[in-house]
Amino acid sequence: MAINDACFQGDIPAAYDRYMVPILFDPYAADLAQRLASVQPHRVLEVAAGSGALTRAISSALPHAEIIATDLNQAMLDVAARRQPGGHVVWRQADALSLPFPDQTFDAVTSQFGVMFFPDKHRAYHEILRVLKPKGTFLFNTWDTVESNDFAAAVRAATDAVFPGDPPEFFRRTPHGYFDAETILSELERAGFQSATFAKVEKTSHASSARDAATAFCRGSPLRMEIEARQPMVDVVARVAEALEKTFGKGPIEGRMSAFVFTAEAPRQN
Repeated sequence: MAINDACFQGDIPAAYDRYMVPILFDPYAADLAQRLASVQPHRVLEVAAGSGALTRAISSALPHAEIIATDLNQAMLDVAARRQPGGHVVWRQADALSLPFPDQTFDAVTSQFGVMFFPDKHRAYHEILRVLKPKGTFLFNTWDTVESNDFAAAVRAATDAVFPGDPPEFFRRTPHGYFDAETILSELERAGFQSATFAKVEKTSHASSARDAATAFCRGSPLRMEIEARQPMVDVVARVAEALEKTFGKGPIEGRMSAFVFTAEAPRQN
């Protein structure tokens, strides 16, 4: 992972929340929240909460639970807090590699498409296990390959065409770079989790237009920094939107999404 891949600052959080969340994240947030609700946790920690897509879904599914939502980027939490002020959610800036909570604090820890951004996954998994109560649940998801996600694959092809000699690698490198489910299970087990399982979950992504999808990927993620280092953003968004329109058509568009959901359990004595 490149050093800036987890940097969601500047204008990125607002674009991420406006475009990326409804196009990619809301469908999977509903899925994770439903799975988490079946565990009936009283205290929930969310890591890499971003702008709060999963947090909002959890808050609705578990109205009586205590929820602490954390992210490395305060700018993302600021957007999240404006979307959902007050209630039973506490927003807190925190690094997943060094969680500021006592041992055995939470019944469940969850993360939506966040673990790919951890620079040291083994350390992060150890920290998550540390703050889980015995028999507590760790529930998270990761993206499948770029090729298994239609919008991501189309954006990747479009940016490759715009920059044939130096294509941006953000999406293949990080969001879609941690998809080997068996390897992830092994890493969880090495960290001390037990009963680790996974399921492949496919959804359909919807965007109001090809332009919205292009804006989501190019402006609402750290891909933005790779693009702006090469060429003015407005030109790239227009070219990516044109390519997506050729692939998916004009007006509202849709594409398949594929991800993996992992569930792991803390041992009886962490």
